Amino acid sequence: MSRAAVEAYFSAINAERFADLAGVFADDVEIHTVGAAPIVGREAAIAHFAKLLADYAEHDDRVTRWIEAGEAVVTEIDFTGRRRDGRPIVFRALDVFDLRAGRIAKVATWYDTRDVRRQVLAS
Repeated sequence: MSRAAVEAYFSAINAERFADLAGVFADDVEIHTVGAAPIVGREAAIAHFAKLLADYAEHDDRVTRWIEAGEAVVTEIDFTGRRRDGRPIVFRALDVFDLRAGRIAKVATWYDTRDVRRQVLAS
């Protein structure tokens, strides 16, 4: 059951079907990303992902490893994307999902922020 919610999350993110996230997020979902303030609440989380990916012409979060333990799911991800100006962005990440009653209650994302910032700001 837990993995199904996380699989639906990635499907929605990759296809930019942000409204579909409402079905997998708890009302009080928390989104934690390294170096940023937490995003709290379903509507705020959906808006966050829409804004975050708006500058990408294409993107894909490909899960390369799943670790499941009760109400927690950990995924290793290979992110590949291309910004609207044509620049590629590639990095690895680790997402930790906490679930409650089959919905995602918390997502913590870990990645090399310095490397991603360098890629985004490169001209």
